[in-house]
Amino acid sequence: MNYVIDYYNSSVKKDIDGWPKGIHACFFRITKQIEQTGPNLGLPYTRPFGNGLFEIRAKGPEGIGRAFFCSLTGRHVVILHGFVKKTQKTPVRELNLARKRQKEISS
Repeated sequence: MNYVIDYYNSSVKKDIDGWPKGIHACFFRITKQIEQTGPNLGLPYTRPFGNGLFEIRAKGPEGIGRAFFCSLTGRHVVILHGFVKKTQKTPVRELNLARKRQKEISS
């Protein structure tokens, strides 16, 4: 049985669809793998952030993209937030937004 990937809202999907071509292609390959085998791919594709929050680590010639997601019951994965990284560290603001959205859908 495959996993289903949804987006927190249409704005999140639109943002990720607007990523540079190479980064988006990598993101697409990783999400297809998640649909087939589940969200626990491990490094270098996914990484846990604690309390059920994970990130997809997409890399392309244009830079690095990150998308936070959580897994719900019934083989359901929700992409909460995505952004193209400008610095080495994940910005706290981006992480806080993903955690806030995770709490909203988990309640």
